[in-house]
Amino acid sequence: MIIGVPKEIKIGETRVSMTPSLCRRCVALGAKVLLEKSAGLTAGFTDAEYRAAGATLVADAARVWRAADLILKVKEPLPAEYGRIRTGQAIFTYLHLAAGPELARVLLEKKVLGIAYETVEATDGSFPLLKPMSQIAGRLSIQIGAYFLQSQHGGSGVLLGGIPGTMPGHVVVVGAGNSGAHAVQMAAGMGARVTVLDLDMRKLEALDMEYRGRIVTLMSNPANLEHEVADADLLIGAVLIPAARAPTVVTREMVSRMRPGSVIVDIAIDQGGCIESIRPTSHRDPVYEKHGVIHYAVPNMPALVGRTSTLGLTQATEPYVALIVRRGIEAAIAELPGLARGVNTEDGRIVYPAVAKALGFSS
Repeated sequence: MIIGVPKEIKIGETRVSMTPSLCRRCVALGAKVLLEKSAGLTAGFTDAEYRAAGATLVADAARVWRAADLILKVKEPLPAEYGRIRTGQAIFTYLHLAAGPELARVLLEKKVLGIAYETVEATDGSFPLLKPMSQIAGRLSIQIGAYFLQSQHGGSGVLLGGIPGTMPGHVVVVGAGNSGAHAVQMAAGMGARVTVLDLDMRKLEALDMEYRGRIVTLMSNPANLEHEVADADLLIGAVLIPAARAPTVVTREMVSRMRPGSVIVDIAIDQGGCIESIRPTSHRDPVYEKHGVIHYAVPNMPALVGRTSTLGLTQATEPYVALIVRRGIEAAIAELPGLARGVNTEDGRIVYPAVAKALGFSS
């Protein structure tokens, strides 16, 4: 098997899909690894390290795509890469097809076996390859929000932790999954007033037990959302339905009632976002103002901490990549139901029901 690791080309992307350690294991199992030169530099891994691990380094990304049986990436292929995708190729990456109909059409036309990190399941029904990036995005959302709340960046000038004699900033987290829970952890650790809303009472109960009265937990309904959003200094959108487009839970009207200089960070932007006034931004131009509120919606937020994100991601993907190398792609999918759940496109069809529904295709 030939595994191709092209350099990521999304704006500001610093992660890489294979570390030298994972490369060494794949080579030991019999794979040939073609890695585009400097693919790991922004994550802190040198070409010399990959060469020592057994990789073949090539200067041309097109050659990586052309020769590889399996393309291992971090982010979904971008339009500049569509022409490089080979018919019948396998791609293992974050696909987020519910928010990417154009990419979905390309994968169908080229009969690509598209395996999405975000829908691979563990035996307990969790999503182990989505989890580390969700955790990082959740933690980063508070750092980013605190930065843009500063007066010099157009924010309201609120310090989340406050000081004695002043009111701490109010952080409102919509969604108590992995990313939301880690946003809560960071915000509470900074001394902010924290309110978290979710539809799942079990998640709210778990957070309430963990923080023992230091945060407020509320059921997510229109009345609670309207009240809390209006009072938020920092609003975190963290609603996720695996593989499906994120539902809009915070309306434009709610946003328009927020105080000027408040900040929104929508972690769900990979899946379309859960804030009605949101649109994707980039690391080059991360924010815009709407209704006097600063909006941040960078889809590849974890790239801000490329090394940590790369290590977290590759530690999670390694067992699956190793199984694919050892058994072959088809046998690995047949052997491991959780990996089979990662398959989104196959033989010109969308086979993951939530993705098919979101895009209006029949699965």
